[in-house]
Amino acid sequence: MKRPLLVSATIALIFLGEAVFAQQSRLKPDTLISKRAQTVYVEMLGPGLTISGNYDTRFSKRRDGLGGRIGIGYIAADGSSITTIPVGINYLLGNGKNFFEVGAGATYLNFSDDQDEYLSAEGDGVLGNFTFGYRLQPVDSGFSFRGGFSPLFGYGSFIPWLGFSFGYAF
Repeated sequence: MKRPLLVSATIALIFLGEAVFAQQSRLKPDTLISKRAQTVYVEMLGPGLTISGNYDTRFSKRRDGLGGRIGIGYIAADGSSITTIPVGINYLLGNGKNFFEVGAGATYLNFSDDQDEYLSAEGDGVLGNFTFGYRLQPVDSGFSFRGGFSPLFGYGSFIPWLGFSFGYAF
């Protein structure tokens, strides 16, 4: 129980630190853009748990700062399948094309197992997630990369998890 509390405190400190220095960072001309930064990407593992397609955007006309993501993932093998829908908010710290990403969200899961004609299982649930990682996001548009630590929590468990993605920023 102490780890999620520690992670939450770390996120709060990062947001507080950004708020203190927000005036200075808003004066950097390389972070201001005429339209909000948006990215589409394929993520392996991460908050989507499987292979997922995602959309990410900033909430203002900046390349850094507060933004959000939504995606959908699916994988099937041997009569079992899992569908995931990761949703979250994130904050990008940095300038140029290199950013530190911190975020939090939830992932909806739907599981189905039809291996046996007499015994089949189906269920759904929600896991919480955090994201701490590196993001390469081009200044204008082009190839983007994300990678980092994305721990999952819920149902009395804390699962260390990694994720990485490749996509296109525009």
